[in-house]
Amino acid sequence: MTNVRVQVAGHGRHIDEAATIWAETTAARDGDDEVAPLSLARPVIQAVVDSSPRSLLFVALGADDRIVGFAAVEPVPADESTAEVRYLGVHPGSWGQGVGRRLMSALPDRLPAAGFAQAELAVYVDNRRAVKLYEGLGWLPYGEATPHPRSGRLEQRYRLAL
Repeated sequence: MTNVRVQVAGHGRHIDEAATIWAETTAARDGDDEVAPLSLARPVIQAVVDSSPRSLLFVALGADDRIVGFAAVEPVPADESTAEVRYLGVHPGSWGQGVGRRLMSALPDRLPAAGFAQAELAVYVDNRRAVKLYEGLGWLPYGEATPHPRSGRLEQRYRLAL
């Protein structure tokens, strides 16, 4: 998808689109037949956006200006110089078209302007596509993989110096 551009959403904008993509993405990733309704998905994204005045919602827009992906980022409370990518989602219809790469490639250019010196994220170790993307962009694993508190699936933390 060569015509994708990434921008920071204005305050309170595009949360519903991001939440809908998150619900569709996680259902597709996990092989679930049911997609969570917006009433359950929206609070997940809204919580990140509302967690700090420095939180950012990056959106990837396709050629038709439709949102095809997003990244929700917030400062780590214990270290405000570190941004945590809490959620990254690409609409399943856009998988394999470079949207996630575009989003993740935009972060090192834009996060330092928001006062961040490094970024972190967690990813399920069995999410091979995501792991390959992050490692290919220079993210480095740190610490041991640990079970996610709700799903029990192993998660690995990654860092990227900005």
